[in-house]
Amino acid sequence: MTTFALIGAGPGLGLATARRFGTAGHAVALIARNAERLEEMTTELARDGIRARGFTADVLDIESLTAALYAAAAALGPIEILQYSPVPRADFMKQVLDTGADDLDAPLAFSVKGPVTAVNAVLPGMRELGRGTLLFVNGGSAVRPNPNVAGTSIAFAAESAYARMLHDTLAPENIHAAQLIIPGAIRPDAEHSSPDVLAQRLYDIHQQRDGFRHYSEPLPDQPLGDL
Repeated sequence: MTTFALIGAGPGLGLATARRFGTAGHAVALIARNAERLEEMTTELARDGIRARGFTADVLDIESLTAALYAAAAALGPIEILQYSPVPRADFMKQVLDTGADDLDAPLAFSVKGPVTAVNAVLPGMRELGRGTLLFVNGGSAVRPNPNVAGTSIAFAAESAYARMLHDTLAPENIHAAQLIIPGAIRPDAEHSSPDVLAQRLYDIHQQRDGFRHYSEPLPDQPLGDL
C-alpha cells in the first residue's frame, strides 16, 4: 500500500480528497497544525474503512514539516501522492501598495519554502517506487495577480513556477507534477468547485497525468480547460 499525503488537511476539500484517495486503496496521511481537527478527520475516515493517521506540522516550520512526512512514510508506507493545499493566512492579503518587503517573508515561506521542503522529503521515496504525483492547489491569483491580495499573488506565482519546473524535470522519471487552479470559493453547492467535485478532479489528474495546469472553472474571459 502506498500513501496519499495531504498538507493542509481541513474538513472541506481536504477531507473530500482524503476520502477519494483513501477509497482508491491508498493510506492517508493528514498533515496540519490542529491536532484535534486531525483526530476528528481520521476518525471520520476510519468509519469509511480508510486507513488514516494525522501528523501535526506547520508549513512555516521546515523541520516539523519534514519530520511529519518522514513519520508518515514510516508509519503508513511510501508516499506516492503529495497534495500541497494549505489555506493562506488572512494577513497575506494586503493591498499591493500596503505591502512591504517584510510582509512577503511569511507568504513566500508558506508557498515556496513549504512546497520545496515537502517535495524534497517525498521525492526519494517516489524515485524508489518508480512513480509519483505532486499536486499543487492554488487560487486564481496564481495566474492572474490581484492587487488586493498582493502577498498571496506573488507567492502563488512563485509556487507555480516551481511546480512547472518540477513538471518538466520529473516527467522522464514517471513523477507527474500538476497544478489545480480554483478561481472562486469552494462551496458544497458549486457545480465545478464543490469539495467532492474537486476531489474527483484531483484524483483524475493523478490518474490521467495529462498536462500541468488545470482549472476547476474558467477565469473570466477564459474557457474551461487546461493550459
